[in-house]
Amino acid sequence: MTKVLLTGGSGFIAAHILDQLLAKGHSVVATVRTEEKASKIRESYPSQTASGDLIVGIVPDIAQPDAFDEVVKTPGLEVVLHTASPFHFKWTDPHKELIAPAVVGTTSILRAIARDAPTVRRVVVTSSFAAIIDEAHVSDPSTTFTEASWNPVTLDDVHRSPATAYRASKTLAERAAWDFVRDPKNETKFDLVTINPPMVFGPVVHYLSSLNSINTSNERVVDCLKGKWKDEIPSTGPAVIWVDVRDLAAAHIKAGLEKPEVGGKRLFVTAGLFSNAELARIVRRRFPEYAERLPTEETKGGELPVEGERFGFNNSETNRLLGLEYRSFEECVVDLVKNLKALGA
Repeated sequence: MTKVLLTGGSGFIAAHILDQLLAKGHSVVATVRTEEKASKIRESYPSQTASGDLIVGIVPDIAQPDAFDEVVKTPGLEVVLHTASPFHFKWTDPHKELIAPAVVGTTSILRAIARDAPTVRRVVVTSSFAAIIDEAHVSDPSTTFTEASWNPVTLDDVHRSPATAYRASKTLAERAAWDFVRDPKNETKFDLVTINPPMVFGPVVHYLSSLNSINTSNERVVDCLKGKWKDEIPSTGPAVIWVDVRDLAAAHIKAGLEKPEVGGKRLFVTAGLFSNAELARIVRRRFPEYAERLPTEETKGGELPVEGERFGFNNSETNRLLGLEYRSFEECVVDLVKNLKALGA
């Protein structure tokens, strides 16, 4: 079995990756920011913790240039799955709270691996559709986003909006990663894969203490269940494509451990289109106990833009390489709502 370093181990996506890695019998070194988060992970996997198949280390600030220097020296590491990067809009300084953690966190771990982890053969970096989408063309039906598409955003654009700042953080971090491995002076002995998902929905594994700590992408489902959509369904937003977190976790494992041929590739992982209106219809149909809080069939808003007013996308190359079977949006929403219901939603 493979020995894997997984950064951001308590995050929404990484928690599913960890769960699937351990279920497959792999050995994992996971990093988190605090001992509290580490303890919760250890408690969730007592047998793997006791056997040494799961080690949880503390990396309190991924924006520090030496953040990962010690953990990459763990003997025998073969694959690194780097998911640690902020995704939220609750910042005051985009450079300090978004750009630096994303860019420095990515380049510092690559530098540390190149210098001190000679057994690592592959690094998978969790990027985002944010690094693919071009804000100027989201309503352009003649634009088709693919694995080859790049967001043209620059550092000068970060104050345009919170969403632009986030997209800049993911774009700049991914570009920095590719630049690093392509620079001969860094003498990298590993290859790189990046994974670019759009909106990520699905149930949460283990570590959600309350609805208030729900991850950013699932927040809209909580809002729907709490009655915030009753009078009007909010716009779906420009990213009208999605993926289930469990399928995304499987994509990371395939890319890192099971598909040698994807080295050097960008992978655009999406199950297709979704809308807030469709989300509301699924909840209303499958969970009638929430009827009084939910929008009715007549409630306006949240529909997909018509075909002539939205971008196209094509991730057929990723699907060919990974051979993923995607869950349906209904299955994803139903499993998530069951999950949230158990937490008091």
